[in-house]
Amino acid sequence: MKVPPAAVYFPDEDRQWILSRIDDCLSSGALTLGANGKELERSFASLCGVRHAIAVNSGTSALEIILRAVGVEGREVVVPSNTFFATGAAVIHAGGRIRFADCERESFALHPESLRSVLSPRTVAVILVHVGGVITPRIAEIQAICAHAGVPLIEDAAHAHGSTLDGKPAGSFGLAAAFSFYPTKVITSGEGGAIVTDDERLNQEALIYRDQGKEGFTSNYHVRMGYNWRMSEPHAIMGLAQLRRLNEFVERRREIAAVYDDLLPRLDPDITPLALPERLYCNYYKYIAFLNGVNRAPLKKVMRERFDVGLSGEVYETPCHLQPVFAGDEPVKLSVAEDICANHICLPISARMTKDNAAYVVQCLAEALQLLKREPIEARG
Repeated sequence: MKVPPAAVYFPDEDRQWILSRIDDCLSSGALTLGANGKELERSFASLCGVRHAIAVNSGTSALEIILRAVGVEGREVVVPSNTFFATGAAVIHAGGRIRFADCERESFALHPESLRSVLSPRTVAVILVHVGGVITPRIAEIQAICAHAGVPLIEDAAHAHGSTLDGKPAGSFGLAAAFSFYPTKVITSGEGGAIVTDDERLNQEALIYRDQGKEGFTSNYHVRMGYNWRMSEPHAIMGLAQLRRLNEFVERRREIAAVYDDLLPRLDPDITPLALPERLYCNYYKYIAFLNGVNRAPLKKVMRERFDVGLSGEVYETPCHLQPVFAGDEPVKLSVAEDICANHICLPISARMTKDNAAYVVQCLAEALQLLKREPIEARG
């Protein structure tokens, strides 16, 4: 594909460095919970401005471990409906019950007023998702609501490596945060994730839960109903190589976003970029733009088939409260989440893209929109 929706990037020198370190692992036989994992944890904790990071095998695992450590079993956890399935699934797997809340159009994140409306004596935690790497500028208000209710704020920061608001990093706003290192993310370890926290008790609980609930690595005394949520040393090595490139990767993504910011307003009123506040340093895991009356499916099809451009996956296509797996006995109406999920696209963005690639994407969008306007039955929503 001429411009794919996303692209994993391991420069040549990084691949050689990774292979050398993996060879050392194979020679030593230290393949899990070793020195590389510890180094990744120290470096990632420093990035997030917290004391502890715990490397695990996925971002989903990271979130479930946090929820288990908090003790959500039989209690309600507030989840914004505009999030990936795994956010809600982690609550269920940890024994909790989901209470979906609506989102705000300005940041795609949890809406403070909706949060207030769903809090109850049954609430044990609130999850805030940094969708597309965007930290909501209303996060202080959300923190205050949680503090007043006496419930912890948990960050689903799967998208937000390196994003900051007023200089404060994603992962440092709540009791704990979960990050993902899946291949589509800004940095990847192949499969993997991390928990970050300043809380010593949660750190200790996470270390126990990730390793089959054992009280220690060399012990066979199980004190929690844990699981094999460990990160292997080869995965940690890939994560270290990518973490060293994080600033470089984010700057390239911001350069691509700047091209879109410059060219899209000249394009067509049918596409409007999500406006981000200056206080936010966004990693642009996703570049989000609103569709104003354009049907997304045929637009994506034309971009892919005629112009060889892949539009990225949405954030998200269907809100969680409308996913069959989360359907309750009574239908829930969350109008903002439903609207933003149905009416946006994500333009391709990656550390491998060039400014010329970005300009080509915008040019193709202009041509695709004109083409679809000549086919109104299919194209207009």
